[in-house]
Amino acid sequence: MNFEFYNPTHLIFGAGTLSKLGEVVSKHGSKALIVTGGGSVKRHGVFDKAVSSLDTAGVAYAECAGIDPNPRITSVKRGADIVREQGCNVIVALGGGSTMDAAKVIAAAALYDGDPWDLIGHGQENWVIPTETLPIVTVPTLAATGSEMNCGAVISNHETKVKSFVQTEALFPKIALVDPELTLSVPKDQTAYGVCDIITHVTEGYFNGADGTPIQDRFAEGTIINAIAWGKKAVANGSDLEARTQVQWASIVALNGFVQAGANPAGFPVHMIEHALSAHHDITHGAGLAIVNPAWMRFAAKARPDKFVQFAERIYGLKPERSDDLECALEGINRLEAFLRSIGCPTRLSELGIGEELFSKYAEDAALVLRDEDGNLLGRPAMSKEDIAEVLKTAL
Repeated sequence: MNFEFYNPTHLIFGAGTLSKLGEVVSKHGSKALIVTGGGSVKRHGVFDKAVSSLDTAGVAYAECAGIDPNPRITSVKRGADIVREQGCNVIVALGGGSTMDAAKVIAAAALYDGDPWDLIGHGQENWVIPTETLPIVTVPTLAATGSEMNCGAVISNHETKVKSFVQTEALFPKIALVDPELTLSVPKDQTAYGVCDIITHVTEGYFNGADGTPIQDRFAEGTIINAIAWGKKAVANGSDLEARTQVQWASIVALNGFVQAGANPAGFPVHMIEHALSAHHDITHGAGLAIVNPAWMRFAAKARPDKFVQFAERIYGLKPERSDDLECALEGINRLEAFLRSIGCPTRLSELGIGEELFSKYAEDAALVLRDEDGNLLGRPAMSKEDIAEVLKTAL
């Protein structure tokens, strides 16, 4: 194994930590842009508590509200304009993964003179990778993306029907203020989609990573087992603070780089395929993953059954007859899919009203950025456009 692990984000975790917001923000700026989503933070009193904490610390603020579930580049432009007009010098993301992703790119776009879409990889010849941003403080209200403690962001362009990402050191938040109490009001469906997102972040690295990583495998398997166990409890009883806390921690660990360190995943093919779907249909990311991930796993298991047998054995206690027991591998995948269905996730494209008319377009878009020299989508195995379309067909 040859790898580097680096995560400079200062994590403050635990129930009640929202009260510290003003204190931590004041160390990085005097006027904050508070980035929020569709309004739930105001309906549930989170926004008022955040503002009160900022007021106490003497931090002024402006607001960029209404970030969409699949955050749009138009919202990023709007946020960057507010930063310049209002003289904000620190960004506070108060919301779910979409809000945090938009806030990160706003923090970069505010210091960039060109079109913010230049900062998002979409197959362009000159991808402008941000090297500086305004300080970012993340306050997640949903356990799902892990965006609070990583350096990635996913943004959609609804004019071109492209959803893609940027990942660079400059986007690491200065502070992740993670208060699981803020997730108690999240409805069942969004809780379930978040659990699926967490699991998929882990399986992407687990199945697409290098061989010979036994410690990372155990980290990954432990995170998946706990996400399943506590995720089920959080969906069943949204007021269960212990369940919410454990799911929130799993969300952070799943994508802050720690579980993947040393595995060096070849790519995140499930995410790339889902991005193509949600760019065209504006579906919830976690719901799309619940459909694509099992379908992709069945495809990949045929090429590399041993890792999927290990998954079935360690996650579900199945007893394979041999290391390449494809039947056992497929049963493990079936059980994961059954779990996702049991907590309310869709597992077929037809459930979301998606047919096969645009499969070739989805396949083309999925391989837009993370592709090899032959144009195949990166992963283990790499996928041709025909492979992607075939996986989607099995998910109908």
